[in-house]
Amino acid sequence: MNIARYRKAVYSALWVQAALVVCYLPLIIAIAFIHQRGMHLSSYLAWQLTITLVYLNSSLNPFIYCWKIREVKLAPHRRKVMEMKNFTGGENQQTIAELYCSVEFTGEVHGELVFLSVINTFLSITAFLGNTLILVALRKDTSIHPSSRLLYRNLAITDLCVGIIVEPLTVAYSISVVNRRWDICYYTYLTEHFSSVTLCSVSLITLTAISVDRLLALLLGLRYRQVVTLKRTRLIAIGGWIVSIGSASTSFLNRLIESLFIYIGAAFCLLTTICAYTKIFMSLRHNQIHGQNHVVQGQSSQVNTLNIARYRKAVYSALWMQVTLVICYLPYVLAVALTPQRGRMPLSTYLARQFTATLVFLNSSLNPLLYCWKNREVRQAVKETLQLHCCIN
Repeated sequence: MNIARYRKAVYSALWVQAALVVCYLPLIIAIAFIHQRGMHLSSYLAWQLTITLVYLNSSLNPFIYCWKIREVKLAPHRRKVMEMKNFTGGENQQTIAELYCSVEFTGEVHGELVFLSVINTFLSITAFLGNTLILVALRKDTSIHPSSRLLYRNLAITDLCVGIIVEPLTVAYSISVVNRRWDICYYTYLTEHFSSVTLCSVSLITLTAISVDRLLALLLGLRYRQVVTLKRTRLIAIGGWIVSIGSASTSFLNRLIESLFIYIGAAFCLLTTICAYTKIFMSLRHNQIHGQNHVVQGQSSQVNTLNIARYRKAVYSALWMQVTLVICYLPYVLAVALTPQRGRMPLSTYLARQFTATLVFLNSSLNPLLYCWKNREVRQAVKETLQLHCCIN
């Protein structure tokens, strides 16, 4: 038996080696031909094609592993079976999506789900209308630095997507459960989970970027506009979306990996935000004491005082949004953390997660109110937009 197993291992390694030689040999021949005859169009094309053949080797090796090694071939199937098992200890274990879309688990909560559907429908409308007005107002407001305005617009777009994508999907999930449309329920839940994780991650990353942006505005002074450019801010915003989509995509592979991504990323963002605002308020406190000890008269002093007051308002506005996000997100985080990893999920835990998820969505409806409350220019632009709309009607 050991000899037979050893023979299979040797043949497997030999096949990998043979595939490497077959893929690399044309490139070696092409390079030798170019050295002898020189670079021409045909030799250049041959060189590019043979390089692609070399890259092909990296794609062939996994197929060879699965073809020649039985344990490797069965490993993905075994991993998938293990991932399908959770919440119970037996063979009939279910995924979270299957648990959330089963009559045994959700048969007694139809009244609560209908109530949540009404709440989420209302929040969907308010998030859509509020963030649409904010996007129009930010387009009109030229008092905010373009990079900062881009971050606020990115946050408003995220909240708008919550209103037009996530909350309707949540309502569709609840309705499918009440009507026992389990096929629709399953895919609706998966889509809603993916989109909500993506958009919530983008919101957290964007608010972290806003806090760092406010810190750089204080520390860099006149160099701020040169360092924090619109192009760099746009790259950061795009990077936030890519990271968020990537972390949400891990839910289709392994929920543990997704949880690690989310918790580590959230901890990093919150730590960065706390450090940024701590440094901001320490610097403002230092400048205030310094300004009291060194009274400087003249127009430049008055202008500097006005700039500091305006900067302080911008910082408090961003800080209010950060605090609101933490208040809305924290109950859901606690509900998820208290979910038992072994055994069947209690019905009370399921309801707690559903109600706290609605509180998370509430954040997207509160942000437009915070914009208008803490930013006079945005508030005025919203008023003008509403007045113009009323006049047109």
